[in-house]
Amino acid sequence: MMAAAGVSEVSGPLADPLRVIVADDEPLARARVRELLADDASVTVVAECGDGHETIAAIRSEDPDVVLLDIQMPELDGFGVVRAVGPDRMPVVIFVTASDAHAVRAFEVHAVDYVLKPVSRERLSEALRRAKSQIPRLYGATADPAAIIDLRSRLTALVADVAAVAGTAAGGTMPSAADEPRLAIKAVRGNGRVVFVKARDVDWVEAMDNNLRLHVGRETHVIRDTLTNLERRLPSSGFLRVHRSTVVNVDRIREIQPWFGGDYVVILTDGTKVTTGRRYRSAVQTFLARSL
Repeated sequence: MMAAAGVSEVSGPLADPLRVIVADDEPLARARVRELLADDASVTVVAECGDGHETIAAIRSEDPDVVLLDIQMPELDGFGVVRAVGPDRMPVVIFVTASDAHAVRAFEVHAVDYVLKPVSRERLSEALRRAKSQIPRLYGATADPAAIIDLRSRLTALVADVAAVAGTAAGGTMPSAADEPRLAIKAVRGNGRVVFVKARDVDWVEAMDNNLRLHVGRETHVIRDTLTNLERRLPSSGFLRVHRSTVVNVDRIREIQPWFGGDYVVILTDGTKVTTGRRYRSAVQTFLARSL
């Protein structure tokens, strides 16, 4: 989590290897990072984690110097990991993102380090070089305590900024078309392929087993994530959770019909029919009341 500018070069051998955690829900992505780090004798990978909860446990047990932290992980994303551990107790953070434009802008505003997927050797080396200069255990007196405090302050501000944006979305403010975020969708079967989809283009989403199916026009993208996690990334005023396994784009709703037991059938513009669940009945009724 270091600034691109204002970081002095550090020379001399490391007293001990840099202890690194690699956190990413995609095995291929973890393997890629592990391959890039294999030739660096100054780095040792102390843990690999596939989700946010594993990452929190590994940070607490392994006491790493650096965590390469994927933003988009199921159940608990990268920002959730930082909030859970606490910015003051986090190791140096290098965020990993699949070209999420909003996240990149946030990192640059707060001067917090990140690398884009697919991770390149040069960019990763640069980020680790910056990280090494901020770890007193490795460089003793050459590390700048004031710089470390500043980095923690920036990480705190970043997490607060992300929370504020999420709160604005939860309050029903729809982003403008120019600012609308794209969803970086990592396909379950796609050789590391990442597809970018505008939120407004998603017709509806269904949860199936441990995966999600995103219906976008005639295309269907299968990703590994939870519906709750994806729902947080969608503008709340544009999407409606109608069932524990279904979220629909409100602009695609053509008709809502009464169903048995006080539930409803939601009919989309392409003819798709979705039955609501009891838990989400009140949300559908609120939507109806606002629409009439």
